[in-house]
Amino acid sequence: MTPKHEVEAFIKSFVSDLEEDSVAIFAGAGMSKASGYVDWPELLRDIAAELGLRVELEHDLISLAQFHVNQRKTSDGLAKKILQEFSEQAELSDVHKVIARLPIKTYWTTNYDTLIEDALRQADRVADIKSDVDDLSTIRPKRDAVVYKMHGDVRSSGKAVLYKKQYETYYKTHERFVTALSGDLVSKTFLFIGFSFTDPNLDYVLSRLHGGGAGKKTHYCFMKAIARDDKDDDEAFRYKQRKQELRIDDLKRFGIQTLLVGEYDQIPQILLEVEKRFLKKTIFVSGSAEEYGTWDRNAALGFVHSLAEDCIKANLRIVNGFGWGIGSSVINGALKAIYANPLKYSEDQLILRPFPQHGDNMQALWEEYRQRMISLAGIAIFMFGNKLQDGKIVPAGGVRREFEIAIEHGLVPIPVGATGYMARELWVEVMKDPKKYYSGIEWIIPLVEELGKESADPSELLKTVVKIFKQLNK
Repeated sequence: MTPKHEVEAFIKSFVSDLEEDSVAIFAGAGMSKASGYVDWPELLRDIAAELGLRVELEHDLISLAQFHVNQRKTSDGLAKKILQEFSEQAELSDVHKVIARLPIKTYWTTNYDTLIEDALRQADRVADIKSDVDDLSTIRPKRDAVVYKMHGDVRSSGKAVLYKKQYETYYKTHERFVTALSGDLVSKTFLFIGFSFTDPNLDYVLSRLHGGGAGKKTHYCFMKAIARDDKDDDEAFRYKQRKQELRIDDLKRFGIQTLLVGEYDQIPQILLEVEKRFLKKTIFVSGSAEEYGTWDRNAALGFVHSLAEDCIKANLRIVNGFGWGIGSSVINGALKAIYANPLKYSEDQLILRPFPQHGDNMQALWEEYRQRMISLAGIAIFMFGNKLQDGKIVPAGGVRREFEIAIEHGLVPIPVGATGYMARELWVEVMKDPKKYYSGIEWIIPLVEELGKESADPSELLKTVVKIFKQLNK
């Protein structure tokens, strides 16, 4: 198994590449098999039987498919088999769900099914599907991800790449796919998921990586460690282990570092940690203020302004719904840092989601709006939280709802109790049972406790908040 420190190094590096928007996923048959679809040996089992062969004794499955085409004088049988096996709806795996939620814009696959685009749709993302050469010349409006299905799609099974002759002529028939893949392999960090030694597409994919030279990109793949079979004696087991060791070493020739896992369920666990680390780079700012209580108005707005500015300088992102009384200060603080050093900081670090003010069923619309906003972040900070209702200042129920949603989504809540109102209520609630909210990060508890001191100087509160943010992102 890959040592923990190497897995940790992968997570840090991959999160960094995500921030640079330079990540691509390459999905093999193993990803689809986890959702209930067949792999290539199972896909061709009946085809082999029809030829009088046994699929478990065959290693060159692309040639096996070619034999069937040769005998039938047509590929219709293979196309029909794909349609039968991959047309049924399958459950999305945890891996599909995580990679669709991550801000990855490029997905490559040799699979024929629609699982990746289904997962993207479920994550409210617009996928541009490229399953045919002609698709490469068009762009789907408002797309935020491209899925390259380099061997075809179940919805056009007659055009799928299936047998040996098609692979041999792929460079000519699908030259533009080869060019696009080659470019991505140079510019992006690929994570290969679901490839095995028996996958007939693996050698083709690796050939695209060959000859990268000393400066080639580092890529990664997940691989399950060889497990002892009931039929294996010691010698057979050691042989399989040795063969895997050689394969892992050979992958380094193509710049691929292998993450060896004991069980497949470790893969979504690692990816969930990647997602968690990436989201913690984004701070959701919750709060509203018709008045500022014991705080001087200028001091309150200065605190919010400086907090946003310091977040940008710490290379964090901010999500804000333009809360009444504090939204402008969030924007001004963030933009001050960004425009002071545009080569270092980016406007992409400021994500604004002003609440809609007109329409039918506004409460339902606001709920959906909050859910989507908060799902973009890993940390939520709560300040002030009051509104004018029937001529009276009351705690803002919207801020409480944002706290509840943040907890549902697993965000780390940071209520600045010293600002009063709903933020104070939330701080009291959190401090009654802090381990409930900060399990595994108990170091944060005394720092959050500091945020409730009403006599604390705003500058000291600011230092404490920024310290928390930086510590959470170490």
